[in-house]
Amino acid sequence: MAESKISAIELVKSKDTYSSDENVEINVQFSVEGDLRNAFNEANWTKAYNNNDVSFKLKFGIKLTTGGLRKKELGRTIDTYRKASIFWTRNPKLVNPMKDRRIWVQVAKNFEPFIRLSEEEVRQELFDFNEKFVFKASDLGKGTHKISAEAFASWQKHDFTETGSIKNSSSDFEITIN
Repeated sequence: MAESKISAIELVKSKDTYSSDENVEINVQFSVEGDLRNAFNEANWTKAYNNNDVSFKLKFGIKLTTGGLRKKELGRTIDTYRKASIFWTRNPKLVNPMKDRRIWVQVAKNFEPFIRLSEEEVRQELFDFNEKFVFKASDLGKGTHKISAEAFASWQKHDFTETGSIKNSSSDFEITIN
């Protein structure tokens, strides 16, 4: 396997200026791209199922920080995983009328299961992230603050991929606390 990476991390804020008694909400959005995402396709998960390799776990973490040289963590750091379970079914609701497909993938995000009907939808559930951070503006104090995010992901060896880990950081953006 050649290369997998975390796309550019996008920080989305609800507004630029907060009062000190408000909660700050920031969404961190990114995707895992490259060989790992491309290798997670119907042909490979069918082959993996036939070789009894029926679950894939992607561990990921996101840390929101503020400050220059001495970074301070904001909110709670996310350190969790997403799991894809590969299974066989005869369920007529899942069978694609164009194919006689029996091997499906269920993706668990925050312990909530999702079954999607196309390869790309399964990849989006497993490899696209949009995590919300909420913290008190008073934790930062008055003034203008630079905020950035760091994200990582790792996975183990499977029938369709080798062990790997990736990491990326976002550029800073500013919010003002009055």
